[in-house]
Amino acid sequence: MSTTATVTFVTPMAPAPPGQPDISYAPDYNKWQARAARRLKEENLPKKLPEGFPTQLTGDMVWGGANVAETYDWTYVLSANQLAEIDHAVEHFKGEAQGLGLTLGNLTQEQFPLPTLHAELRRLSTELHSGHGFFVIRGLKVDEHSREENVIIYTGLSAHIAAQRGRQDHKYDGKPADVVLAHIKDLSSSADNGIIGSPAYTTDKQVFHTDSGDIVSLFALETSAAGGASKLASTWRVYNEIAATRPDLINTLSQSWDMEVFEKAAKQYTERPLMYHFPATESTPERIELQYGRRYFVGFGALPRSPDIPPITEAQAEALDTLHFLGERFCVNTDFQKGDIQYINNLSIFHARDGFTDTPEKRRHLLRFWLRDPENAWQTPEVLKWRWDQLYAGVTPESSVFPLEPFIRSAGNKER
Repeated sequence: MSTTATVTFVTPMAPAPPGQPDISYAPDYNKWQARAARRLKEENLPKKLPEGFPTQLTGDMVWGGANVAETYDWTYVLSANQLAEIDHAVEHFKGEAQGLGLTLGNLTQEQFPLPTLHAELRRLSTELHSGHGFFVIRGLKVDEHSREENVIIYTGLSAHIAAQRGRQDHKYDGKPADVVLAHIKDLSSSADNGIIGSPAYTTDKQVFHTDSGDIVSLFALETSAAGGASKLASTWRVYNEIAATRPDLINTLSQSWDMEVFEKAAKQYTERPLMYHFPATESTPERIELQYGRRYFVGFGALPRSPDIPPITEAQAEALDTLHFLGERFCVNTDFQKGDIQYINNLSIFHARDGFTDTPEKRRHLLRFWLRDPENAWQTPEVLKWRWDQLYAGVTPESSVFPLEPFIRSAGNKER
C-alpha cells in the first residue's frame, strides 16, 4: 500500500444507543437498498407530498454534477491587477490596525478597500443567493503571505461577499469568546483520539451534510497528498428526485426529528424538521431549505448518540441514507486547489469530503467562515432562529477571535 493511498473511514465507529436502527456514520449502500425495499413492501407509505410542497423546483439552483459545467463556470480566477488590489488592501488594513489599534474583528469592506473587485464580489454574492449557489475564487498566492496576512485576505474578501461572520465556538483557551474562524485539519495525531467527535479533525470521509448558518466558506491553505475532494450537491435537485420517486420521505424530512446538541446545553437535543418549505412571495421565489448533519443522529467517534435521546425511526434512517446517496449521485467535485476559497449557500446546497492521506510535507489545512449577507439573506426557518442567534447575534469586533492555529472546537470535542 502506497503512502498516498486514501482511506475512507479510520475513526472507530461510535456505539449505537439502544433501539437505534442498523445505521452508522458510514453509509452502507446495501443496507439502504434493503431498508427501502422492506419499507416499500411492509409499510403503507404516503403517496402525496406534504401540503403546499412543490412537485418540482426549477431554476439555476437545480443542477446535477454530470452537466453543470456545461452551463456554469463556477471558478472565478483573479487577475494580476486584482491580486495587486488585494495586496494593497492588506497593507491598508495593516496600516490602519497599527495606527488605530484595530483588530481583525474590525475588518470591514471599508477597512479592506477593493475599488474594482468589490462589484464582482457583490455579483458573486447574488450568484450564491439567486443563481447556482456556489463558486470558487482562485489564484491567491498562499505561500507569498504570512498566516496572519492570509487570514486578513480571507476576512477582507469575505467582508465584500457576506459582511456578517458567525460564531463557531463560544470559548477559546478556556475563556468565553466569539470564535469566528475555524481550522479544518487532521488533528488525530496531535490530539487524544478519544476526544474527537467530528470528522473535520480526522482524515475520514465526511458524508453529505450542511453546516450551520447561511453561507459556508473554506479557504485552502494546503491540500492533502491524496484524496480529500470537496463535493457539492444541489438540495433542490435531490429534492426533485425524492419528490418524484418517494414523496413519503419528503414527509419524513419535513416532520420533527430529535437532533442531538453536542455543546453543553440545558437540553441535549432539540426537535425540528430537516427540510423547510417557503412559498413564493412578491419579492422571493418558492424555496426549499435543508439543514442537517448525519452525526447528530448516529454519532461519530468519541461522541456517540446519547441513549437519553429517543432513537431515530426506520423511516428517518432511510431518509438519511437517501440524502447521502442521492447527494453522491448528483454532486460535483469542485477540484479544490491550494489558494482556493469556496463559498456555498448552506441552505440550498449540501456538501461532503472524500477521505484523504497527508504526508509530513503536504497536510490538508482549510480555514472556515460561517457567513451571512444581510442584503441577500434567505428567510431563516422559525424553529432555527434560536440557532441563527447563537451564530450571529451579539458578535462584536471586540469579542471576535481569529485563531491562527488549529484547535478542536467544542461541538466536536468530547472534553468540551
